Amino acid sequence: MKRKPIIYFILITLSILTIIISFYLFNQVQTHTKKLESALSPKASLPKYHFALIVEEMQHEYWQLVGDGAKAAASKHNVHVEYIGPERSNPEEQLMLIDKAIKSKVDGIIVQGLNESFTALINQAESQNIPVITIDTDSPDSKRHAYIGSDNYEAGQLAGKALVEDTNGKATVGIITASLENPHHMQRVQGFKDIVEKEKGIEIVAIKESKISRVEAEETAYDMLIKHNDITAFYGTSSYNGLGIVSAAKSLQKQNDMYVITFDPIDENMTLLRNGDIDAIVEQHPYEMGFHSIETMLEVMNGKLIHDVTHTESSIIRSPHVEQGGSS
Repeated sequence: MKRKPIIYFILITLSILTIIISFYLFNQVQTHTKKLESALSPKASLPKYHFALIVEEMQHEYWQLVGDGAKAAASKHNVHVEYIGPERSNPEEQLMLIDKAIKSKVDGIIVQGLNESFTALINQAESQNIPVITIDTDSPDSKRHAYIGSDNYEAGQLAGKALVEDTNGKATVGIITASLENPHHMQRVQGFKDIVEKEKGIEIVAIKESKISRVEAEETAYDMLIKHNDITAFYGTSSYNGLGIVSAAKSLQKQNDMYVITFDPIDENMTLLRNGDIDAIVEQHPYEMGFHSIETMLEVMNGKLIHDVTHTESSIIRSPHVEQGGSS
């Protein structure tokens, strides 16, 4: 007789477990069905357009910020942005990616205009009704629809004015530029020279390229300091130049006597600025470049035939302002 209550208890427990499991499985099926219906619903539209953003160096912090801005705008407007580029700066690989994007018939291309080879491919894309927007480096002689980025000549002038002010117009200067061929770096050099050469107390003794490599920037700065041991200031036109200059100066125990101004507040440069190893940084706005490039491309796609230049802001950050996040 005692076994019956036990059997009843077991049966009731199994019934309750069966109900709970059935209820759980029912909810899972319902959830899955709703997701499937949502995916198949006409309201769940595919991205309107497919744009290719072809950058100079995919893992570079500057270009990743450009990509972040472009992706944010793409998400806002329901378009797809393909972020592609070489692992290390390689114009030939960029050209191959432009050609591939044209053959893939993307809806629009965003890329630098580094030289005549880029101009030719930009014109080829435009001739096939694929609009092109140049970013960071313009190709004004091409058929591109618009340019978005810094006024590189003006940014160079800002750097020159900062150096003149911070050194009281007295310095022996070495210039390290990423490339002696890329137009935007040459514009930064020219803008700088046009300011500092007006000062009787400032002399530029050497201009060399680092090929967008921190290792070569360090080697170039080291060689400059050996050949011109009277250098008291350096100007670098790209993100990695400042890092190389500081390393070279430290290896020769000249960091305490060296004024350094470079481009872009990437994390490592900001650390050197806080430590006093870098004195000033030319700040650009790569996120805004990326965001605005997508919104401008959408204006093109919507029939607004833009042939325009939009310069994003450049400014100077100095170490006393770092803690407050300010710039001058």
